[in-house]
Amino acid sequence: MKKILVIGAHPDDCDIYAGGCAALWSDRGDQVSFISMTNGNAGHHREAPDKLEKRRREEAERAANVLKVSYEILDHDDGCLVPSLENRLDLIRRVRKSAPDLILTHRPNDYHPDHRYTSILVQDAAYMVTVPLVCPEVPHLETNPVIAYLFDEFTRPAPFRADVAVDIDSVAERKWRALDCHESQFYEWLAYNMRPGTEDVPTRSGERLLWLQNTWGEILERPAESCRQRLVETYGSAHGTEVTFAEAFELSEFGGQPGEEELSALFPGQNPGED
Repeated sequence: MKKILVIGAHPDDCDIYAGGCAALWSDRGDQVSFISMTNGNAGHHREAPDKLEKRRREEAERAANVLKVSYEILDHDDGCLVPSLENRLDLIRRVRKSAPDLILTHRPNDYHPDHRYTSILVQDAAYMVTVPLVCPEVPHLETNPVIAYLFDEFTRPAPFRADVAVDIDSVAERKWRALDCHESQFYEWLAYNMRPGTEDVPTRSGERLLWLQNTWGEILERPAESCRQRLVETYGSAHGTEVTFAEAFELSEFGGQPGEEELSALFPGQNPGED
């Protein structure tokens, strides 16, 4: 059994970028934990922050049940996360208590400050989790966990490098159902903020899920299209060229450096395919 810790900035980031792999991991018996560094209380155009925070915690809990993961939301306000020493030490303690084999998080070059600072906090905590005299009240880790970045399309100062690409077509429906749980985001806030003029969001649950798939399908297909070569290398051309939904990850030099055997054990479906 592997321990996987996904650290996102907001209570839907983990689901968007690693929900498929989370389902695959949980299905094979791994322990998967999601952490949202902020409470998401600014992600709306109408809802009061206190009510929104409550909603988002409830939404995350429902999504966690779909994916069969644990989901923890920290108390930092949305848009206010900073890479302070206090936050670094708190994350060191959390990582040590979780003792993950693999940590996933955002890359540090990202449009959102909460995403960037989540990444910085993970990087700053990385080596320190092995140092006994830092946070001595929590036993230190003997080895640095492997750290990998979640997929993005930003190019400066460097574009995303797909070191790992995972076919999630077999669990895509579960990922959609997990995203469907985040009603305040996909059917309200993001429809308002990212897709102006989208006033046709259905009110019925079944129709909403179909709308979500039609509206966000192209976005969630991008990792597979962007990382097609890695999919072909992993699964073989016959399989790799047919993958619709994939999740991709870039290994971080700040974490442990896995060999091919360890990498295959950490990520699902990583035994090279053949034509």
